[in-house]
Amino acid sequence: MKTEVAVAKVGDLKDGEMKEVLVGETRILLTRLKGKFYAIGNVCTHYGGYLHEGCRSGEGVYCPWHQSRFNVTTGDLEEPPALDAVPRFAVRVDGEDVLVTVPEGAGDRRLPDMVKYNPGEDRRTFIILGAGAAGNMAAQTLREDGFQGRVLMLTYENSLPYDRPNLSKGYLYGDAPLESLPWRPERFYRDHDIELRFGHRVSRVDPGRKLIELATGAPMSYDALLLATGGAPLPLPVPGGDLDNVFTLRIIEDATRIIQAARKGAPAVVVGASFIGMEAAYSLTKRGLQVTVVAPGPTPFQRQLGPEIGKVLQQLFEEHGVAFRLGARVARLEGRGKVEAVVLESGERLPAELVVAGVGVKPATDFLQGVPLNPDGSVTVDQHLRVAGDLYAAGDIARFPDWRTGELIRIEHWRLAQQHGRIAAHNMAGKPVAFRGVPFFWSELFEAMPQYVGHAAAWDEIILHGDLAARNFVAFYVKNQRVLAACGLGHDAQMAAIAELMRLDKMPGAEEVRANLSLDPLALLKEVQK
Repeated sequence: MKTEVAVAKVGDLKDGEMKEVLVGETRILLTRLKGKFYAIGNVCTHYGGYLHEGCRSGEGVYCPWHQSRFNVTTGDLEEPPALDAVPRFAVRVDGEDVLVTVPEGAGDRRLPDMVKYNPGEDRRTFIILGAGAAGNMAAQTLREDGFQGRVLMLTYENSLPYDRPNLSKGYLYGDAPLESLPWRPERFYRDHDIELRFGHRVSRVDPGRKLIELATGAPMSYDALLLATGGAPLPLPVPGGDLDNVFTLRIIEDATRIIQAARKGAPAVVVGASFIGMEAAYSLTKRGLQVTVVAPGPTPFQRQLGPEIGKVLQQLFEEHGVAFRLGARVARLEGRGKVEAVVLESGERLPAELVVAGVGVKPATDFLQGVPLNPDGSVTVDQHLRVAGDLYAAGDIARFPDWRTGELIRIEHWRLAQQHGRIAAHNMAGKPVAFRGVPFFWSELFEAMPQYVGHAAAWDEIILHGDLAARNFVAFYVKNQRVLAACGLGHDAQMAAIAELMRLDKMPGAEEVRANLSLDPLALLKEVQK
């Protein structure tokens, strides 16, 4: 059964405009492009953001929450973190009326079109080491691209690919149950002939002979290989670091053990004031623990966001009862079997029933032999995510060329890993695509949900638009008079527009950004598309 409903008048939308319309309970994004109307689902298939509140660029629309991109004419998924497409609805114009047809039970998502394994057509084997963000996205993309050979994912974990960012947020503070973490049910991988093998570690890669050796010694041959093993958390390198209830946070089992140890009202210490540490502090505070953050820098997020924004976020945490010991280092941990205190180099002793170390990660490549590694353990790739020949790398382990600056960079974030996985898969499948994405990450910190686009390892200045004290601003990071990155609070759609301006290489220079404190990225994006 289908329902056809008049949802707008022709004159309601100018060319290039979009709006939400409702047919029953179905939320629809109606867009007018080049005089023609299109209707797709309006609910992002990642976390449910409304697409009409984001920004459009060409035929793409960005969700304002986490910058998933969908095609407004087809509903197809174009950019993660979403994994599913949105439905497309038939549209016709009758006189001045715009009518949309919605099938019964249309839902708000659809699986992308994917092929299955067909050895009669393709006998090649593509192996993916790692089932995290990059590996999972690559496996799906191979099937979307029409690869009918064998797709095999090997992971040392024992879980279906899952939403890792929720480990330090929703799952840790108790709003996201364990069963909600996997991105896909097991039947998805079975239905699309994506083989998942758990509990496997690779000890050696022989690119010349296209062989991998598992830790058990069993060799496997491949036709193309993607290294997507992610990062390994660094332990706290101090005496007592091996006591019980001292945790790092990377996999489901880590988060589960922290939850089991987290007694309401108990003192907890988080070591490290970058994103993992601060998210852990936020989540443990929401669980009712008394949290102290210890870090050597003068403010949280000093290296990533700068001291001004770091101070604003520190004040937010302090309003929620989090204590800080900044400019401080841990000398040792004390306890009889289980941690009882954190002793700082100053001699101060902080009671602690549990400790979370968020002191960084390193590329999970120690087990790899036969692959050239950089001093930090990363793997250098070209713009196609290729190491050499039919060997690719993506995500936390990949040091890749920043197309904006020409520098080789490495970025540890889940959404970028997904972008890498998708680009690597395109190239593995024989569809040459260079990576020209714009890095993006976000966090959840009490009432603040900062977003960051671009990449600036260092900057000459930060140009601020808005009000830091009100936690409503966009900060632009400038190097050599070029805006390389931006961080925003309370400006989600604008941040999506900034990311798109960067992708189009149309971001204004520092002089214009400095002079125009009322700069509207959304209006500018519309202007550059005329």
